[in-house]
Amino acid sequence: MRSRSRYIVGRDPQLREIKQALTDAGEGRGGVVFLVGEAGIGKSRLAAEAVGMAFGMGMRALRGRSSTTGPTIPFRPLTEALMSLFRSGPLDGTSLDDLPLGPYRPALGRIIPDWSSDAQNNSSMVILGEAVLRLLIATGREHGQLLLLEDLHDADPETLAVVEYLVDNLEYTNVVLLATIRTEPCDALDMADSARRRGVGTVLELAPLTRPEVGAVIAAQLDTEPELVPRAALDRLWDDSSGSPFLVEELLQGMIGSGALVRFEDGWRVVGDLRSDVSTALARGILRRIDRLGPQGLTLLSAAAVIGRRFPLTVLQRMTGIDDRGLLSHLHAGVAAQLVVPDEPAPDWYAFRHSLTAEALLTQLTPGNRATMAGRAADAVQALYPDLEGDWCPLVAELRSQAGDDAEAGRLFTDAGLRALAAGAIGSAITLLSRAERLLAASQDPAGRSDALEALLPALAEAGDFARAFGFAENLHTLGGSGLSAGRLAALHTRLAKVAHTAGRWEDGNRQIAQARSLLAAHPDEACAASTDVTAAYLALDTPGPDRTQLAEKLAHSALQAAQRHGLATVACQALELLATLARERDFDEATALLESALQTAEQHQLPLQRMYALTRIGGNYWLTEGATAPLLAARSEAQRLGSATIVYTIDGIMILDAVLRAEFTAAQQSAEECLAVVQRLRLAPATRYVLMARAALAAHRGDRPAMESALAAFADWDGAGSQEEPLTRGLARAFCALTEEDRPGAVRELRAVADLEDTNPSTYYLSGRYGIGLLLDVLSGAADRAAYEEIAATAPGRMRWNRQFVLFAGAVLLGREGRPEEAAAAVAEALRAAAPYATALHLGLRLIADAAHEDGWGEPVAWLRRAEEHFHQGGVAAVAGACRAALRRMGAPVQQRRSGSSTIPDVLRAQGVTVREYEVFRLLAERLGNKDIADRLYISPRTVEKHIAALGTKTGRTNRAALCELSASLAASAP
Repeated sequence: MRSRSRYIVGRDPQLREIKQALTDAGEGRGGVVFLVGEAGIGKSRLAAEAVGMAFGMGMRALRGRSSTTGPTIPFRPLTEALMSLFRSGPLDGTSLDDLPLGPYRPALGRIIPDWSSDAQNNSSMVILGEAVLRLLIATGREHGQLLLLEDLHDADPETLAVVEYLVDNLEYTNVVLLATIRTEPCDALDMADSARRRGVGTVLELAPLTRPEVGAVIAAQLDTEPELVPRAALDRLWDDSSGSPFLVEELLQGMIGSGALVRFEDGWRVVGDLRSDVSTALARGILRRIDRLGPQGLTLLSAAAVIGRRFPLTVLQRMTGIDDRGLLSHLHAGVAAQLVVPDEPAPDWYAFRHSLTAEALLTQLTPGNRATMAGRAADAVQALYPDLEGDWCPLVAELRSQAGDDAEAGRLFTDAGLRALAAGAIGSAITLLSRAERLLAASQDPAGRSDALEALLPALAEAGDFARAFGFAENLHTLGGSGLSAGRLAALHTRLAKVAHTAGRWEDGNRQIAQARSLLAAHPDEACAASTDVTAAYLALDTPGPDRTQLAEKLAHSALQAAQRHGLATVACQALELLATLARERDFDEATALLESALQTAEQHQLPLQRMYALTRIGGNYWLTEGATAPLLAARSEAQRLGSATIVYTIDGIMILDAVLRAEFTAAQQSAEECLAVVQRLRLAPATRYVLMARAALAAHRGDRPAMESALAAFADWDGAGSQEEPLTRGLARAFCALTEEDRPGAVRELRAVADLEDTNPSTYYLSGRYGIGLLLDVLSGAADRAAYEEIAATAPGRMRWNRQFVLFAGAVLLGREGRPEEAAAAVAEALRAAAPYATALHLGLRLIADAAHEDGWGEPVAWLRRAEEHFHQGGVAAVAGACRAALRRMGAPVQQRRSGSSTIPDVLRAQGVTVREYEVFRLLAERLGNKDIADRLYISPRTVEKHIAALGTKTGRTNRAALCELSASLAASAP
């Protein structure tokens, strides 16, 4: 009888798909295939068959497997797969060092130890993904390449980020990515589903075998024909296996081993009771086969099971003391019995064929024996690899935990978590540090627990898990009575204050700072105080008050000086970044120099999170000064690689506002809805306020006041009053909405309110209108002269691209008044170049300056008005389009008639015959305006307004003005 089927049963469609993918790759059409199914369904066997197919086609196969026991390790399956290249080299004999990888090779040092160096830890995920892609293409150039990643459901977040990049970019290569994933909720399965929906990957779901297919598997193992399989055996195996090939084979082995199924000369017969508990029978069957290896074989494999599903021979040998001959003899027997297999991507490593095999071995160990063996395994690893580099540290931590040494296990998990943070792997770091904190709390090790918490709290904040981070606040009271030094406790309070800042909870943050300062007052420590000061500086900037920017700058300077004295690189980066934000109001060159210094410090000290923050702020400066988004998007990719949800969604908010300013309203609306759902769920208050502000600006730029008011009401609910975003809601939303309603006095009032807000609570956001549209309106009204213009034009905020367009329009108006028509026209041309990305602002600027240009006799006011009228008519902003037409009439220019807009009239009014112009008058009645005010808004005569109101009264049955006003207000309130 064969121990395993010699062929695969019931998977012909999947094999055809895999073969076609490999064939396509050989012709330069790479692809991605996901094998998805439950444990034991045959994914690994199908993957092994794919490897055989690849070899048969002359392709190379690279194999890596995610960890199935213990903590996750960043990039583990990719490292295993790519390291096999260093054992075999490229197919054409070219040295790996000579591959055409260009600038991408250094990034691979994060995955390939042979290429690692001190300068390679901070490459972005896009660069790293591209580097892996180019390596795969280069090493499989001649015949193509198969990259097999098994158990992707156990992969770390960093591996999945690289794999996602590969999924999106393999189409025109000679590489096939084949991955196995269990059908259980996980990020890997979500990624596979997303790839399938986008058409960049094939998902092959492995269904349970049918009854005839189970019969075929049994027949193949029994070396007989399917029709000769005893019916009782088939019935029992069909019922108990649920169509799982692995369970069919293991349970069949158990039947034969127990003597219930026996082979006679005329075939197989059932001679005993086939009924048994599946799990018990499975474990018993596996152990019965292991018993055949002898006592030493059982001891060897039991020790291997304690290490995990994968185990290194060097550690196993040192742990058991068995000689080389005995070790290899028992391993070969285990391979022959289909219990273990060589772990091909990693030399000197073996793996159990299935996790159930290792679990069965562990069931026969007493808790005491298992703990003793785990301790021996940990001792063996530490003796062989005393520095515990790479995977060894979390492996030993897991073994120490199994051995019952919680304190040592906790300290090792803390070390592993700190290493993951240093590598920018926030997701893995949180897993490791959380395990450390629990173990150290149980072992009552306050100093060790403090170490774990100091790293875990900011990591949780970066990942957006604020509820969990704040949950540790109560633990600080416990730690306070455990003998920890004042400095250590102050550091923990400061960490919680930083979490509160990230979450936008400045009051909570200030309370934590106060507790930290109280501790340090009795036990001064300048190094601890520096960290407290820089966190307090960030909180000061969020705390309402007229002196907040000055206080923040003072605290940041103090922190920076102390950090430089004590060599505190992280504190120095944080202080430099905050000082750069404050310097933007004075000089962008100064701000950029500070950020470059922060970036250099972060790279020099290998601080990936601080590097990400510096890149984000540098990208923000480019966006403000040039309107360019590429640097910000690159910073977002870096944040996504590191797992920093806070920065990802902060940048998403900026991208939404950028889309609003560019008049990409549909994209902005969709992005705002998606982003808002996430940031509200995460309770990211700053990001939520920013997105709501952008949403209000979106409605305002469309001239949709009800939608704007709805967004602003939600903004207020998120502690909007006194926030740095509040002036933007006035300038970018309310003032712009007034302008789309042709209510210039209303816009000016809003911009005056902006100035009052920024005087009361200074902001580091400079797009509120004070340095742009406000200046233009003041110049047009005569409230600002050249001196006022020059003052604003000389400021750093006045040179920001969004503001610069309005400043240039204002300058053109002043030049025209001064009798310098050529210079005025040139200023308009420059303003149009600055405003090129911002369609709404560009055309609004032209509409605003046209009357002044006509009055002073310069420029092309008629052409500008026609251009603006067309834009706002197409955008459905009727008030501005109507104002443009009225201005054209005043200038004696012919005006195109517009009769569209009836779709905006409510059904009830349209049914009563209300016209577009009548509806424009009707809408303004909700504000209880007089005829002259309405006439001014719509650029028609008061007499015409009176006629329209009379017609509205007749058509609606509301014969007096008050009734019409009430109807208008009620319809406006019920509008979607």
